[in-house]
Amino acid sequence: MARITEQTRVRNEHAIRSAMDRLLRGQVPEGGRCDLKTLAAEAGVTRTAFYPKKNPDGTTRPGPYQHLAAEFTRRLKAMQGTGATADPRDSQISRLKDANAALAQRLQAQEKQLKELMAFRQLALSRLAAQHLEVERLRARCETQAHAPHSSSHAAAASLGTVTSITSAATPRRQESDNPGEPDTSRPRY
Repeated sequence: MARITEQTRVRNEHAIRSAMDRLLRGQVPEGGRCDLKTLAAEAGVTRTAFYPKKNPDGTTRPGPYQHLAAEFTRRLKAMQGTGATADPRDSQISRLKDANAALAQRLQAQEKQLKELMAFRQLALSRLAAQHLEVERLRARCETQAHAPHSSSHAAAASLGTVTSITSAATPRRQESDNPGEPDTSRPRY
């Protein structure tokens, strides 16, 4: 393979440096990335020029633009170390990963809330069913007592006996005053 001339080398180095600056500024071409493959394509040189070569005797020699590849890699890592990204897709990927993590947390919280609401719903339905059964039982009892041969007022008084004892215990009795014309002051007025 023929060696390149010094003039071609200088022109290629200038093209590589220009392409390197464009890529590091974020001017990545469509379908490309901020990498050596895109750098070579933008500069119009082969990618193999960035890597070491083997001599026929087995020794290695540096590629003609290997020093520019090292410079590009160093500058790219320095940019990434400061938090800046040359490739807009990298920042988009990072942003989308963060958004995905936030959505996953929201989904997890909503699933937990849904489980709690389903448990509450089940408990409420169970309580309503139990209350309905109790109401039905009490209705049936009242109907059988209403049709019973003995006095219904006696049966109603017996079933309501606990209610009247509770309400009578809750309301204080009126004390009779010594003077019949005097107002009762034992209970507060509202």
